Amino acid sequence: MYVVYLNYFRPAEEADALLAPHIEWLDRYFDSGDFIAAGRKDPRTGGMVLVKEMDRARLDTILAEDPFVAVAHYDVTKVNVTRAAEAFEGLKGI
Repeated sequence: MYVVYLNYFRPAEEADALLAPHIEWLDRYFDSGDFIAAGRKDPRTGGMVLVKEMDRARLDTILAEDPFVAVAHYDVTKVNVTRAAEAFEGLKGI
C-alpha cells in the first residue's frame, strides 16, 4: 500500500477554493476501492491518503487528476504492512 502526504505550497484559502472537486476526486477513488483512508493534517498544512497496492504509474496517474495538484506537492511512500492490530488485519498485503 502507499501513504501519500499532501503538503500545501499555496495558502490554505486557495486549497479551500478547490475543496469540492478534490472531494469528488476522493469519492471516485473510495468508490472504486483504491483509497483506504484520507484526512487533513493537524495543523492544516495538507492531508494524507492511504492507497491500496497498485502499479506506481497508475497511482501517479490518479494523483495527477487531483485538483489539489495546483496547491499541494505529493510525498508518496510505499509500505509493505506485515503487522497490524486485529482491527486492521485487512491491511496486510494490500
